[in-house]
Amino acid sequence: MVRNPPEPELDRELPDLPPDLRWREWIRRIEAVLFSSASPVPRDELARVVGQGASVDLLVEDLAVDLGGRAFEVAKVAGGWMMRTRSAYAPAIRAAADVGEQLLDLNEFDVAVLAAIAYHQPITRDGLKNIFGKEISRDLIGRLHARDLIGTGPRLPQRGAPYTFVTTEQFLIAFDLESLRDLPDKEQLSDAGLSVDNGEAG
Repeated sequence: MVRNPPEPELDRELPDLPPDLRWREWIRRIEAVLFSSASPVPRDELARVVGQGASVDLLVEDLAVDLGGRAFEVAKVAGGWMMRTRSAYAPAIRAAADVGEQLLDLNEFDVAVLAAIAYHQPITRDGLKNIFGKEISRDLIGRLHARDLIGTGPRLPQRGAPYTFVTTEQFLIAFDLESLRDLPDKEQLSDAGLSVDNGEAG
């Protein structure tokens, strides 16, 4: 049986290249990693493919400049970077590309419940009921779970304690947020017709 040869060890420092070509190669490596990754890549992981002491932030900035005028860009989301199509091309993608499960396909009330979870997490269904003044269906919670926008949060350390819900990394990616600190002010949500503050969360 023929075995595959071992992968050559990655030369991070590239000492044989002149500085400008070395920098360019590091940019291309970061581009390749971001292009291939299905989730945001944090700084410490990108640092594995460039020289010790090289600034990942500056390399990503230069990559962003290189991509100027292209249909895709580098976005900082969920504590890392990823490649994504520029929003101006969303109509073209919807018209011709097979995006399938990537579409959120949420109605207005789904989004309101998702916003309430984001602002009050960890929160129970009873907490959501207090906010909206009505029972939140398991189907709605299931839709948000199915799209990986929410997950199960901590439970109280007692028998029969209800499940809580929290947002996920996919939530940050879907709404182009670097972290939950980037959520809009509640006043902005209210202006948009989404209230997430009627009553106490629990």
